[in-house]
Amino acid sequence: MIKFYYSRSPNPMKVALCLEETGLPYEPIAIDTRKGQQFTPEFLAINPNAKVPALTDGDATLFDSNAILLYLAEKTGRFLPGDTLAARAELLSWLMFVATGIGPYSGQAIHFRLYAPQPAEYANTRYQFEAKRHYGILEARLAHRQYVLGSVYTIVDMALWGWVRLLERIMGDGAWAQFPNLKRHCDEVTARPAVQRALDLQNRHAFKTETDSEALRNMFRYVVS
Repeated sequence: MIKFYYSRSPNPMKVALCLEETGLPYEPIAIDTRKGQQFTPEFLAINPNAKVPALTDGDATLFDSNAILLYLAEKTGRFLPGDTLAARAELLSWLMFVATGIGPYSGQAIHFRLYAPQPAEYANTRYQFEAKRHYGILEARLAHRQYVLGSVYTIVDMALWGWVRLLERIMGDGAWAQFPNLKRHCDEVTARPAVQRALDLQNRHAFKTETDSEALRNMFRYVVS
């Protein structure tokens, strides 16, 4: 059976959504990153990068959220565009756009807006600008498409949902007013039954929520000794 190592953060949640959409049986295994469980030898043997999510499926081990989405889609033959080179090229381009742009810039925007231990005006300005720029590209694309790849719901939409639902945490209150097409897309995906099942997964484990010295030490090891 698939074993899914997860936390409450955006990347694990988009994988949880994909698992629920596909209906594949899986065993959820909570990794409480604020308690440092990502640094145990057992987890590092699965993911040497000490990040969640991770997934094992028999002999297959994956530890990047977007790689997991692609693996699950190909395993089931679902949530993919048409079977042509052009369609696959579009899928890979937009999936990697989320992987290398939306995710990293969103994460850094949250960090420097909410968690930076010292004022970092330049860093905050840079990551806010890049987050807005990347989301703006998707905002324009979704003006004429129901989903990122057109009329078909795919793993790209799942990858985007993981992050875009946190838009106001990324950019601050009122951010949705700048992105009405993204808001429509997020609301449409969020209304899917699989989303609620994915979000309910967070309630199976009492994750640590306090941002105390232990959490800071495990979240930002390069800052807190």
